[in-house]
Amino acid sequence: MPANKQSAGAAPSRLEAALTRAWLVRGPLACALWPLSLLFGVLAGARRRLFDGGLLAAQRLPVPVVVVGNVFIGGTGKTPLTIWLVHALRQAGYTPGVISRGHGSRDQLSRPVTAASLPAQVGDEPLLIAARGGCPVMVGRDRAAAGRALLAAHPEVDLIISDDGLQHYRLHRDVEIVLFDGRGAGNGWLLPAGPLREPASRRRDFTVINIANEAADQGGPLSPALLAAVAGPGGGAPVQMRLEGGVAERLADRSERIALSSLAGGGKRIAAAAGIGDPRRFFAMLAAAGLVCTELPLPDHHDFLDRPFDGLDADIVLITEKDAVKCAQIEELKDDPRLWVVPVTARIDAALAQLIVEKCRGRSPA
Repeated sequence: MPANKQSAGAAPSRLEAALTRAWLVRGPLACALWPLSLLFGVLAGARRRLFDGGLLAAQRLPVPVVVVGNVFIGGTGKTPLTIWLVHALRQAGYTPGVISRGHGSRDQLSRPVTAASLPAQVGDEPLLIAARGGCPVMVGRDRAAAGRALLAAHPEVDLIISDDGLQHYRLHRDVEIVLFDGRGAGNGWLLPAGPLREPASRRRDFTVINIANEAADQGGPLSPALLAAVAGPGGGAPVQMRLEGGVAERLADRSERIALSSLAGGGKRIAAAAGIGDPRRFFAMLAAAGLVCTELPLPDHHDFLDRPFDGLDADIVLITEKDAVKCAQIEELKDDPRLWVVPVTARIDAALAQLIVEKCRGRSPA
């Protein structure tokens, strides 16, 4: 059975990898798909204009709503940014809550995220946000309904952060944050010829670029090509976000920690696994810490039921916090002494939070 699961997951993984490569350049596959991207653009643009023109009504919540999203399909670092926003806005005097789609959840109705929730019920990212952010989290396909359910359950919440949902126009938003990473806008084309759900030039209130380890100089300026690729009206100067992680925590006992630097050159066989949108970011961060790892990239939201660590020749396997949420609930993995979790923290100019606060305080009452 495990062998069948692994082979079943291999084809989608190879297809995903092929598309990801094609989306970075305007090669033969992207060009062949380009006519379809024109149709996608017409349909997506028409839908947005229906909301902008008032023909379709967006639902407004009684508290400010900040949407964190991307136009580049897949992961760009929204979860760390959302967690950072929760803490930053709490320090500014707000009591934030978070709503999310909940990847993998099949519920039609809104569902609160609790310590007893399972990733299959609410998604891995909402569980991580609830744990790291220490805030109420509600998941649901209808973001407006999820927001109302969150406010009903937690009347103290006076600001809602929508994790993803940039294209969920049924929910009125007061602030839009568009997040990119070092891939910029890829080849600049819409799906399926490129990686974009909407044009990279769409309007927004703020632009954040998760530079991770793509920048040549620590804290140095972003390349003009990257800035040009992600430029959009209303976004102002892009704000840099960097993900930092300096320690590893044993999955079986998160209170047991070691510095990543202590693993460098220690003679141990180290592997790194990541089931996130762009596993290369995780591997690059470990390499920057001086680690030489066997890399095991996995599909985003991987469920780990195929036992990817069986037969892996490693003394230590480093995994992301997002993956740890699922591994900790799998009997064969939760006590594996080889598994160590690498928490990451977003580092962003605190001025961004202040600018968001100013926009939220300037909004008209619902």
